[in-house]
Amino acid sequence: MNWAVLAAFIPTFALISLTPGMCMALSMSLGMTIGVRRTMWMMAGELVGVALVTICAVLGVAALMLKAPSVFIAFQLLGGAYLLWLGWQMWQSKGSLAIPEQPEDRDYSRWGLISQGFLTAVANPKGWAFLVVFMPSFLDSERPLVPQLAVLMTFQLLLEWGSLMLYAGGGSGLRRWLSQRHSVQRLNRVAGTLMMGVGVWLASGAF
Repeated sequence: MNWAVLAAFIPTFALISLTPGMCMALSMSLGMTIGVRRTMWMMAGELVGVALVTICAVLGVAALMLKAPSVFIAFQLLGGAYLLWLGWQMWQSKGSLAIPEQPEDRDYSRWGLISQGFLTAVANPKGWAFLVVFMPSFLDSERPLVPQLAVLMTFQLLLEWGSLMLYAGGGSGLRRWLSQRHSVQRLNRVAGTLMMGVGVWLASGAF
């Protein structure tokens, strides 16, 4: 592993992980309704889903980069544009990534929570968009892929878990504040602005 690359990966992915999305919205919503301890069952399923998405994204993109580099550049541009659109949706408190103003009814059994976490991670467009465009830039083609991916995924999952805990704890502690419509709207606008900024950053990497 190139440790200089790892030193850049940790703060960059920490910022991406902290950006609100489907998984973080789910964690905050559950933190508000059932508390942090029970929300950890959802987190377990979510982390398994994130690991699966990471492996699929990296292996697929690695093959694409070797066979068609120009297609990968197009992916970067499309991914950046897609994140800009998602950010604008969040800024308007619309779309699946926006933090909901009211918690939804869900299955709160252990298996139900694990399933919700896994399916949310696998179906999360933010996760796929970031990992397809973002993760390969931290992999050295001259080094073995599997050890690099194992190290990056370890830190990725630790950062993801920390972010989920922050959102669940925030949802539990800020339950009264977040019950106000304008508070949730402001949070969505901040998150949407961050998302659009990352979209510009990803698209600019194609040039």
